[in-house]
Amino acid sequence: MNSQFRTQQEYKDTQSIQSFYEPALEILTQLINRNKDNLRSKGYDENNAAITKEEFAQEMARRFRVTQWLAHQVATSLINANLIKSFGGYVKFEEGEQ
Repeated sequence: MNSQFRTQQEYKDTQSIQSFYEPALEILTQLINRNKDNLRSKGYDENNAAITKEEFAQEMARRFRVTQWLAHQVATSLINANLIKSFGGYVKFEEGEQ
């Protein structure tokens, strides 16, 4: 256990949230690719594809069968870990990633 956690429960909560990172990034990839295809078909720049935080959280909650609260915690944790970029109400991958 790391010294940054005050209790064993905090450690387990963080570990639980981080266990969703890889599948959550896979979901984000699928959603971004869907939006890229939509932009491409309409003649817009596909590099502008982004997903709303709410849509991302709802899709995670549906696929993982978890609460909306936990899905938002996973999204927030991904943002804080600098794995995804947040701007306005949208999220997308950091430049050069994916």
